[in-house]
Order: sequence, then structure tokens, then C-alpha cells
Amino acid sequence: MRIRRSLIDLDDLAADELTYIFERTKAFERKEPGPILAGTAVVNLFFEASTRTFTSFNLAELRLGCDVVNLWHRDASLASKGETLEDTAITLGAMGVNAIVVRHPEPGFPARMALVFDGHVVNAGDGAHAHPTQALLDIYTLIEEFGDVRGRAVAIVGDILHSRVAHSTIRGLRRLGAHVVLVGPECFLTHDYALDGVAVERDFDAVLPGVDAVILLRIQRERFEEMPITDEAYVAAYRLDARRLGLVRDDAVIMHPGPYNRGMELDDCVLAHAGWRYAKQVHHGVGIRMAVLDFLVHGKR
Repeated sequence: MRIRRSLIDLDDLAADELTYIFERTKAFERKEPGPILAGTAVVNLFFEASTRTFTSFNLAELRLGCDVVNLWHRDASLASKGETLEDTAITLGAMGVNAIVVRHPEPGFPARMALVFDGHVVNAGDGAHAHPTQALLDIYTLIEEFGDVRGRAVAIVGDILHSRVAHSTIRGLRRLGAHVVLVGPECFLTHDYALDGVAVERDFDAVLPGVDAVILLRIQRERFEEMPITDEAYVAAYRLDARRLGLVRDDAVIMHPGPYNRGMELDDCVLAHAGWRYAKQVHHGVGIRMAVLDFLVHGKR
């Protein structure tokens, strides 16, 4: 049975806890806290390739004084040697591991691990399900920009269906009172996504003048056996290019969780736009992950 706090998705955090994590992030970015997690053993268990998430978790843990072990598994199955998930959790716990940061292609894998591991589990991305710390840093970037996201309109554009980041970001923005506009073709975005505070739209051009922020997503080709839309059709309808930038409000910001694909979801001119915030998003990744680890181990203080 899960005993300690874990972060599987943003549903695990109340609104005041989200606010607390953002406040801690701001404090940690202003002044590093030092080794406040000294003696905390953390295993980064990654079954999928990662650059931004893996590196920022690693830096966050080292800056907090954690004892860090990095494990890369090419085989997504823990059973390659006959070991079950429960066996692995027992083994790591017996070694004194306090927290596991896990990325896995199977949706629900971190949640299953959290049920049997007597420690903290942080979901660093599970299939197309969730990616809570990426969503936190994206939302924090918006808060830094606007002061508050309540009442703000945020468009998320592209392959919503397969984006674990989008799924977590939608949950977090709704919790904080933002209005979310999802934009994309039906093969990437069904009407089932329409909820209270979440609209589904097909016309990207019509949406752009009315939103405070645009979050672009890449097409996750690795999750399709056969692409349901041609590159040409997608580019014509949903790529942010020079013409569409002319429809964006002067005070709006443009974001992307990365990696971004030049020529598909965005044109090179977007990278030079005054509202482009990708570098800020990446920068906030370390602070957010420091704040999450501190919160899970120490709680609110």
C-alpha cells in the first residue's frame, strides 16, 4: 500500500499545493537552498530516452544534496530476468532508496510502482498518459508571465491525443481557473476532450486572436502505425508561421514542451518572435523539480 506522497499526475496536488510548489520554485531560483535533502537517496529509472527531463531532474537532485543513482533500461520490461515490479520496488527500498523518478512507455507504470514502493515516486512521463513536472514548469512559465493564470485563455495545439504533457497541463490549468482551448484535427483531438473550462476547436486562425498563450505540440509519430494526416495537410492548417504570427496578440506568449520540429508545428520565424518562451520553460525545469522533491520529502513548511 502506498504510504508516502508521490506525484503521478497533477490530480495528486491540491490547488494550494500547486501554489506552494510555485512559491518554492521562485525561492529556489532566486537563491539555491543548499543540501536540504542530504542523505536522501534517489534513483532515476528511465526506460525511454530523455534529455531535458533527465538532465533537469539530475541537476535538481544534485543541487539539493541527494545521493543519486541513474539507471537506463533499454528493455522496458523489468521481467527480462524474471523480476517483477514488486521485486524491484522491494529491492530498491531495502537498499535505502527514498525516491524513484521513473519514465516508462507503459501508461500507469509509475502509479503501479508507487503502490508497492515504500517511498516517493515521481512520474517523469508514462506513455501518452501524464508528465506532471513538465506541466508544472509550463504553467509556472505562464504564471511568471501573467502573474496568475485564472481567467487566462491558453491554446494547446496539435497531437493532444498522444501528448502526456498536454493531458497534465489541461488538469493543472483547469485546477487554477484558466480557460483551455484545444486545437487540432479530429484524428489528434476528439470532442471527448471538451469539458467545463475546456473547449475543442478546429480553426487555428480563428483561435489565435483571442488567447493569451499558445502551447505547440509535436506530432508523436512513434505512437502511430500509420499517420492519419499528411504533413502537408497538417502544416496548412496548424503550423504557426509568419502569417499566423500576425494574428497573435502583441502580449501573447508562445511555448513548446520540446522537442520541437522546425517546419512542422512551427516555422523558424517563431524562434525569433518576442513572445517565444521555450528557453524560459527549460530554465524553470530545474527549479520546479527541486521544489517537487522538497515538497514530497518535507511537505509544506
